[in-house]
Amino acid sequence: MEDKEYVVSVPTLLRKLSSREITGFDVNKTGIANDRFELSRYQSCNSSEATETETNATQRQSIESEPVGHQRKPSLSVSLPTSPTKIGLNDTKEVFFTPEIPSSSAVFEIADMQSKTVQFHSQPMPKGFPSVEPAKLDKLPINPTVKRLKEYGRYDSFKTWSGKLERQISNLRGKPQPNRPENKAAQNRENEALSVDRYFDALEGPELDTLRASEKIVLPEDTTWPFLLRFPISSFGICLGVSSQAIMWKTLATAESTKFLHISLKINLILWCISLLLITVVASIYLLKVILYFEAVRREYYHPIRVNFFFAPWIALLFMALGMPPRICTSLPAALWYVLMAPILCLELKIYGQWMSGGQRRLSKVANPSNHLSIVGNFVGALLGASMGLKEGPIFFFAIGMAHYTVLFVTLYQRLPTNETLPKELHPVFFLFVAAPSVASMAWAKITGSFDNGSKLAYFIALFLYIALVVRVNFFRGFKFSLAWWAYTFPMTGAAISTIKYSEVVTNVLTQVLSVILSGAATLTVTALLVTTIVHAFVLWDLFPNDISIAISDRKPKHNGWFRHLRTSSSENIEHYLKFSETTNGKDIEAGKINKI
Repeated sequence: MEDKEYVVSVPTLLRKLSSREITGFDVNKTGIANDRFELSRYQSCNSSEATETETNATQRQSIESEPVGHQRKPSLSVSLPTSPTKIGLNDTKEVFFTPEIPSSSAVFEIADMQSKTVQFHSQPMPKGFPSVEPAKLDKLPINPTVKRLKEYGRYDSFKTWSGKLERQISNLRGKPQPNRPENKAAQNRENEALSVDRYFDALEGPELDTLRASEKIVLPEDTTWPFLLRFPISSFGICLGVSSQAIMWKTLATAESTKFLHISLKINLILWCISLLLITVVASIYLLKVILYFEAVRREYYHPIRVNFFFAPWIALLFMALGMPPRICTSLPAALWYVLMAPILCLELKIYGQWMSGGQRRLSKVANPSNHLSIVGNFVGALLGASMGLKEGPIFFFAIGMAHYTVLFVTLYQRLPTNETLPKELHPVFFLFVAAPSVASMAWAKITGSFDNGSKLAYFIALFLYIALVVRVNFFRGFKFSLAWWAYTFPMTGAAISTIKYSEVVTNVLTQVLSVILSGAATLTVTALLVTTIVHAFVLWDLFPNDISIAISDRKPKHNGWFRHLRTSSSENIEHYLKFSETTNGKDIEAGKINKI
């Protein structure tokens, strides 16, 4: 019986059905699928050929040969979209299924199913970047521009009107800035006046300018702040040092006891012009700070140490009036004295009232050598008023200064347990003890008309304190430069001027030599400080670091406060124990206690 090849042809209807295209189970507008699957044609072949073909053919290739009477069910590959909740764009799944080829009797059933086409709706494909867990968002890199904008916005709490004026100007220039959300509650807390206890809790050091390890500031620590925020009120100390030099050289040129030096008044004119330039520059910069960063100025005012430097601008102007060169003006109007003394009187009513009221800012708590700046203004004002011919006003301020200087001198001299020991960097601050009595001696001499016993009494106090500080050579070794030193140079100049005045009454070689020595020491000190300041300002660029004292937070940190306090207390107890054990020359303290018992 010879073999016959039977060719089974696919019906026309089924062939038409198989040409439809289906893509991801999506349907077109007519509801017919669009993906194409091909139904392989079936041929008869030998049984050996059919076995070989069936073994080597893949699921995506067409079947070329099949044995007679055998129908292979073709496989169909369909790409399914992933679930939108999964991450990934290229994740596709291939599902293989083998649709059965219907017989001729089932053709009509297939046609009936085609008329009732089932519509499959595909899921939306994810677009853009894959979703990221919220916990990983903080680890993503931040755009440097966005970071700078974020840090720049942190200065808004210190700006006047919270930066609203700046944003309005930017909008008018066509550069609108993004609206940053403002936390009004936090902003209101920052705008409130900080208590003196908060300054003592957050800062340390005699000048309260060092942040404690457990504290954080409200401004970025790793960046350099705007220049106005770094410009402190203590910068007016430069004006005090140079303007007092103008007075000293004017006195050297006009005093009878120093005529042998043949000092020209041109030096006084040059120094006075330099002082005028310095005061103009420093005052202009700080005025910009008042206008643009008023919150920083207010924090300096409530600072228990910085508040004393608010007297410095007015004292510098009083020095300028006293050192006025004769070529420019020989007599000043009396109205100028009232204008310059009015701000000093207002500041004294505020500060002295706090000292006397016994509140948070009582003198025993905020006592510091820089408090002498709030006292010196009284004696300088009395000296200028008496030079203008005034009587009652100079005596009024002289009496106020003398009363409060006595209280301040006793408070600082005994060094209460609440006051910290000054570090080496601030040892020159002790020269402020010399400023008040030296200026007071000259003021009383002008008020009474002669350098009498009252003036000599104040002068001798100043001279003794000056010598007591100078003989301690080791006291002024091993310290670094500080801008606050400028406020401590004019006491040396004041001691030199009062010595010149005293030498006019008691004229001898000793007083004349002493006048020259003290004048030379004051000039060398101011010159050295001026050169050092220029080097730090224009060479090292570190004259104005970030002013940490104005950027403290309004609240204490809450993390591990009790543990830190316990650890600090225990360390302090151990330190006191070691100090006490050293004073006992190695004796066993506990054994001594047991023997006493």
